[in-house]
Amino acid sequence: MKRKISNTLIYTVLATWMFGTVYPFIWVLLNSFKDKNSIINNSFSIPITTFTLDNYREALFGRYELWRAYINSFIISGSVVIVVILLAVFTAFAMSRYQFKGKKIIFGLLIASMMFPIFSTIFPLFRMLVRLGIQGEFLGVILPQIAGNLAFATILLTGFINSLPKELEESAFIDGANIFQVIFKVIVPNAKSAISSAAIFVFLWSYNDLFLQMIILKDVDKMPISALLLEISSKEGGTNYGLMVAAVALIAIPILVLYLFLQKHIIKGLLAGAIKG
Repeated sequence: MKRKISNTLIYTVLATWMFGTVYPFIWVLLNSFKDKNSIINNSFSIPITTFTLDNYREALFGRYELWRAYINSFIISGSVVIVVILLAVFTAFAMSRYQFKGKKIIFGLLIASMMFPIFSTIFPLFRMLVRLGIQGEFLGVILPQIAGNLAFATILLTGFINSLPKELEESAFIDGANIFQVIFKVIVPNAKSAISSAAIFVFLWSYNDLFLQMIILKDVDKMPISALLLEISSKEGGTNYGLMVAAVALIAIPILVLYLFLQKHIIKGLLAGAIKG
């Protein structure tokens, strides 16, 4: 009896939490198919007679052209993921398999670097980007995001590679493989779940990094989708509700789809790293 009561209480709490989390997105999605007047007069109704795709047409192909912002976002986030994962694999392999002076200090610095918020480094970072002549360019966002995400990916992959048996690499070396063949043909295939988890988190953090995008990029044509949403809300004065909710839906949908399809990799990679690392 006590078990049933406790289970009921747990499911009630979880259902309440799920409703509070999912409902705002459902509300945004429903209102994105309404015109401005319908949103103002009855924002909680289901758009049956008021259904329209005008908000999405305006958002994607109107004055702000969100389709271009999508491309910008995937250029930035895709570049960050590729470079971070490549560097993290090499760094994690070195931290896992080689013994050298200062190894513990370097690993401690990697952990410590994750504790510094971007706000504390933005002024020297901005000056550095200006001196390099890449302020306002994609590279001005990509390089800081690589630096900011590399420590996390390295720590996650180091914990996982530590768990892999060294005999696999020794066998490859005996068969005549070089270090790059060992990494890409032995380590990477066996660490796919951890690499997938790291790549997904790095992509999400890069995609949602509004602060850095807002500071570095000023040209509307170069803005990723998160920064462009802020531009829309400021330029429209918060009055074009249809455009704003459509833009919010367009930003959130790719993330939800990505998570739904890759959630098994996320959970598997994190659990594997936590248990084996």
